[in-house]
Amino acid sequence: MEIRQDQLAQILPGNPYVEQWCEALNKILPDYDINTPQRVAAFLGETYVESAGYTALHENLNYTAQSLCRVWPSHFTADIADQYAHNPERIANRAYAGRMGNGDEASGDGWNYCGRGLIQITGRNNYQAFADSLQMNIADVPAFLQTFEGAIQSATAFWETNNLNQFADSWNIQKLSIKINGGELGLPERIAQCNHALQVLNT
Repeated sequence: MEIRQDQLAQILPGNPYVEQWCEALNKILPDYDINTPQRVAAFLGETYVESAGYTALHENLNYTAQSLCRVWPSHFTADIADQYAHNPERIANRAYAGRMGNGDEASGDGWNYCGRGLIQITGRNNYQAFADSLQMNIADVPAFLQTFEGAIQSATAFWETNNLNQFADSWNIQKLSIKINGGELGLPERIAQCNHALQVLNT
């Protein structure tokens, strides 16, 4: 199925790039068998919530010192948090150091491979897997994930890897959301957005 621009404008109200998103979605979704009203609606609804209406393609790492201690207590203690507060690059380099394939804090991997895309890819290992799937150089991935096509590709790759079409087909948005988010955070909004998208696509 093809998404009409007027339909997407209702699903992404106020987004200034509906035309570009529509073109990229129609180009990429069929390659991943996201090709029925339920599959497309589930994809749009979930990615809407994940990306704040297709506006947040880069992880927000602008934390206060207090928030750093709460979110990453094993990485930021009260005596050092002030040195990192409101410095997203330094925060990422410390918070994501030594895991997900990243090097140490000084390597810069935490910032280079922080969350990007509609369903945010995080960590060198995941960036490398994504690069390999598209036969890209990993160095080109961070910028690509913040383009219309790249942001969608990251989400469709995740969708395919986790076989999410099955949950869209059975319209089990709860299970779908758990697969994407790891829990039920924002579940009522996810259900509402998916239902809204399906209603729009069926008109």
